[in-house]
Amino acid sequence: MLRIAVPNKGTLADPATTMLREAGYRQRGGGRELVVADPDNDAEFFFLRPRDIATYVGSGTLDAGITGRDLLLDSPAGAEETLALDFGGSTLRFAARPGEVATLADLAGLRVATSYAHVVGKYLAGHGVEVDLVSLDGAVETAVRLGVADVIADVVDTGLTIRQAGLEIVGEPVLESEAVLVRRCGAGPDPAVEQLVRRLQGVLVARRYVLMDYDVRVEHLAQASVLTPGYESPTVSPLADTGWVAVRAMVERARAQRTMDELWEVGARAILVTDIHACRL
Repeated sequence: MLRIAVPNKGTLADPATTMLREAGYRQRGGGRELVVADPDNDAEFFFLRPRDIATYVGSGTLDAGITGRDLLLDSPAGAEETLALDFGGSTLRFAARPGEVATLADLAGLRVATSYAHVVGKYLAGHGVEVDLVSLDGAVETAVRLGVADVIADVVDTGLTIRQAGLEIVGEPVLESEAVLVRRCGAGPDPAVEQLVRRLQGVLVARRYVLMDYDVRVEHLAQASVLTPGYESPTVSPLADTGWVAVRAMVERARAQRTMDELWEVGARAILVTDIHACRL
């Protein structure tokens, strides 16, 4: 049986559940169950604190899990990233009172409060900067105001919370994070896990691409194909009118409207866009 860890709270929880549901796995409904069985897929889902997931997976208790890259790298557990999932993006940054710290070197000797002591300590050591790390559990924005630190290192999304605390971002990002699928380091092949990865990859592709269908005259097919090269190549079928062909290709969702405009300019007509709900490539 495939045993998978899923975040039970925080910004990763709902998107992780949604993605697994789109991948065809049963998830909890409106309740707050901590374990959900999916007999159709011979799988079981355990809803855990995001920070604990790498530990459970790294110990081999669970086969795989979804957590943040920042939490994975901050954990001493023997787990590793298998697949980036393209949601829950954030950045780990330093922040200090305006004008007090300008460069990374200025951190030397200061007190740095963070919930990611392992990641931050390794980053600073790699740059030859020694600080007094203050390890806190949870939000650290008030650490400077309360006098327990001179600088913080925290996960930043929009930066609003940092500014509300009277701080400003300092230096380059320590880490770019997002949700990731993790497995135990050195874990051998597992058909159930490989199927999970394929399904999640299918969801990622379905979210990124749409199917575009259009008709175009034969003499303009080469120009149109440049605009819609497809995942490998476009599908081209003859129409009843011998001067026209029908074309189908995968197109990046973010560029769909622009591509439609460009196709129209080269003579394409009957341009249709369709969502992709699942795929295997």
